[in-house]
Amino acid sequence: MTVAGVSTIGFIGAGNIGGQLARLAVAQGYSVVLSNSRGPESLTGLVAELGGSARAGSVEDAAEAGDLVVVTIPLHAIDAVPAEPLAGKTVIDTNNYYPQRDGVIDELEEKTTTTAELLQSRLPGASVVKAFNHIGAADLTTDGSPAGTAGRRALVLAGDDDSAKATVAALTDEFGFDVVDAGPLAEGWRIERDTPGYGVPLDAVGFRSALAAAQR
Repeated sequence: MTVAGVSTIGFIGAGNIGGQLARLAVAQGYSVVLSNSRGPESLTGLVAELGGSARAGSVEDAAEAGDLVVVTIPLHAIDAVPAEPLAGKTVIDTNNYYPQRDGVIDELEEKTTTTAELLQSRLPGASVVKAFNHIGAADLTTDGSPAGTAGRRALVLAGDDDSAKATVAALTDEFGFDVVDAGPLAEGWRIERDTPGYGVPLDAVGFRSALAAAQR
C-alpha cells in the first residue's frame, strides 16, 4: 500500500539516512530515484541492492522524478538543491545543524530560524516538512512496528502545509512509526540536536512530553 499521489520518491542525498529511507520505501512498493554529490556511478551498489524499483540519477533527475522528494544532505550543501523542479511538491528535510561540519550559520546561532526554514526559504514553491532527523539511521529499518502495537516508537514532524504533513505522516506510519505533530516549521527546533527527544526511542506520549520540555 502506498500513500495516495506518491509512487516515486526522489532522494537528494543517499547516505546513512537516505539509504535507509530508500530501503523502507522500496519495501513498501515505491519506486526510488537516488542522487548524491558524487554522481550516479557512486550509487551502483545501493541500486543493485534495492533492485528494479530503484535507479540512480543526477540531483535534478531525483527532484524531477519524485512525487515526493527527500533532502538528506549536509546543511552546508542546501544551495545545491534545485528549486524549480521541486515547486508544488512535498519535500522532506532530514537535516540537523552541526557547526563543525556546516560552518557557523549566524541565523541558527541566534535562533532566529531553523534548519527546515532555511530549506523552505531556498524552495519557496515547495512544502517542506521536517522529519526523520531525530532517529539513528540504523533504527529506521529495525525499530518500526505495525500500527496499534503497544509502545510503538513514534517520530515527530513539523511543517506549515497541512496537506504535506498529512502525506509525510502517512508515509511515516507505513514505515512503522506513530506520528507526533510538533506544529509549524518554526517549531522544528524542538526535535533538533541537544533536545530531550533527539535520538531517543519514545512512543507518542513520551514525545509529546519531550517536545514540551525542549528549551531553545
